[in-house]
Amino acid sequence: MNETPILMLILAGMAGGLLGTLFFGGLWYTVRKGVSCRLPALWFAGSLLLRMGGVMVGFYLVSQGHWDRLLLCLIGFVMARVVVTRLTRPLAASPARPAEEVSHAP
Repeated sequence: MNETPILMLILAGMAGGLLGTLFFGGLWYTVRKGVSCRLPALWFAGSLLLRMGGVMVGFYLVSQGHWDRLLLCLIGFVMARVVVTRLTRPLAASPARPAEEVSHAP
């Protein structure tokens, strides 16, 4: 049985984190710039193709035919999604206070 060394698994997880950071950071950048550009459809489509192509090539190169490397790369990718989502959250996204009741009756 051909087992993957632990160092390769750690590197696969880190590579997944890097791929996820580039993918979701690129998505955040695309949304911020795409809403104000002249051709938003072209901007969003080009970004999608570039980001998806890069992630697919990255997963292929990291896994090298090993399912365990691919799994750890995917886990790192998903963890990066959580981190990027928290870091790019707007400051005004804090939980809103419920409105105070206003009584118009005497």
